[in-house]
Amino acid sequence: MAQEIGQAIAAGILGGGVYALMAAGLTLVFGVLDIINVAQGILVVLGAYLSYALSVHLHIDLLVGLLITVPAMFVLGVLIYWLFIRPLRGAERTSMTLLACFAVALIIEGVLYREFGSGYVYLNAWYTTSSVHIFDFYLADIYLIGFGLAVVAIGALYLILYRTTFGRAVRATMQNQAAARLIGIDVNRVSALTFGIATAVTAIGGMVYGAISGGFTPNSGYDLISRLLAIVILAGMGSIGGALAAAVFMTTAEALVDIWQPDWSVAVFYLAMVIILTVRPTGLFGRRAARAQ
Repeated sequence: MAQEIGQAIAAGILGGGVYALMAAGLTLVFGVLDIINVAQGILVVLGAYLSYALSVHLHIDLLVGLLITVPAMFVLGVLIYWLFIRPLRGAERTSMTLLACFAVALIIEGVLYREFGSGYVYLNAWYTTSSVHIFDFYLADIYLIGFGLAVVAIGALYLILYRTTFGRAVRATMQNQAAARLIGIDVNRVSALTFGIATAVTAIGGMVYGAISGGFTPNSGYDLISRLLAIVILAGMGSIGGALAAAVFMTTAEALVDIWQPDWSVAVFYLAMVIILTVRPTGLFGRRAARAQ
């Protein structure tokens, strides 16, 4: 039993890194644009399909393919912002952007159905089926790779936000858009690039998700977005570092419950969110602050 618990904890921590990778873009967009990107789930799935297309049709390794899919998803994110988000104005902007993101999700889902059909698709590489023996545990290589990519990606986001001029502009926009405009920051440009970066990260998360999911379809995004929203809400909306901690907590709790009550493992995922938000409504790392627009 002790070995099973240890294995579950290890799997939960590594799986949490993967989910944090997928949730980082969601929390970044909320922090800057003050909107909930409900298209995040399908964007992750799109990233998985792009990796699949490169692997099957061009025989490009999944990891090497990220050199193509990450820039492609960045461009897509910028286009989504300029075409669907930027034109929205007025008091109802937040609710309208929610509908706009949902429309984007439906469009992408329809394109994926048309191009790939409704059947399950699988990502294959030597590291998707191999594992390494560490102490008394067998850890799948793809989980180790995914966790490593999550740490690198989240670390890169941190450096961009706190060590660059662009990052200072992003943080100023997060705190007060009106004041940011007054000091000469192009808020629309910052927002577009931020949405692009957040979408680019989903290319990495999508590749890892596709490799560990055991198959995915165009409607896999619905289950993903519910989990990602739970992680982001638990972490505190807008907290990138908190998303990593919340994801690890959630997936570890799910893995532990799965040992004794597999049918309840998914429910515990959301029950933990309800309990913590009852005690701390702002989430684990959220702050009570009113954001000026």
